[in-house]
Amino acid sequence: MASEKIELTPIGHFKSSQVHPYEAGRQPDAHHANGVIELLPGQNFEQALEGLDGCKKIWVIFTFHRNNHWNPMVLPPRGRSTKIGVFATRSPYRPNPVGMSCVDMVSIDKLKIEVAGADILDGSPILDIKPYVAYADAFPGVEPEWLNDAEKHEVEFSVSAEKALVYLEAKGLENLRGFFQHQLEFEPTNSKKKRVKALNEMDFVIAYRTWRGVFTMEDRKITVLRIESGYSEQDLKNAEDTYQDKELHREFLKQQF
Repeated sequence: MASEKIELTPIGHFKSSQVHPYEAGRQPDAHHANGVIELLPGQNFEQALEGLDGCKKIWVIFTFHRNNHWNPMVLPPRGRSTKIGVFATRSPYRPNPVGMSCVDMVSIDKLKIEVAGADILDGSPILDIKPYVAYADAFPGVEPEWLNDAEKHEVEFSVSAEKALVYLEAKGLENLRGFFQHQLEFEPTNSKKKRVKALNEMDFVIAYRTWRGVFTMEDRKITVLRIESGYSEQDLKNAEDTYQDKELHREFLKQQF
């Protein structure tokens, strides 16, 4: 019955520097920042975790807590230029906002489980944890038909871009590198799916909040040439600072990369 209700109680929450949807990426991979599953105390979860430290990968079942609607048709981040049914995709815009990610298990400290490669946003309620079992969970080569034509690009950074990233990462901007990597691996110039535009026949620019990455593409190789501020000189003179990052941009522009 469509009216039937099922109540689920979170067992904990996910903590990560990935706050915005565009930072979390599309699927779990090494580009994402590490995160921590913090289980609730007083639920006997300490016993429930016994044996999990022997797992290299785990399934995390969670909810898309920032979604307040669902779409029957969605545009996948890669593989298609037209919409497809949501049940044929991993889109978060589902009738029931339940997500599942297979992530690397790093360590367990009491009720805190550190994981790597998670495409999960900070604050996401965690519903369950299950071990990844290769013989039951892995089916190499079995992909949705609409994904078969998606070509993966190699993403690299120029010396200048690498120096800029290292500088910004030291200042706390730790998700910028991963953003460029997972956004540019597939359909890097598709302006319908990402904030990208052509500068000329060879160069493109992609936006990450108030930052920009200028890149070039040759065959299946992407080179991020440089990192730029998204603020104009006039913007930086304006006292309004919505993202609380104008001082970082001012210091960034003084550097030589």
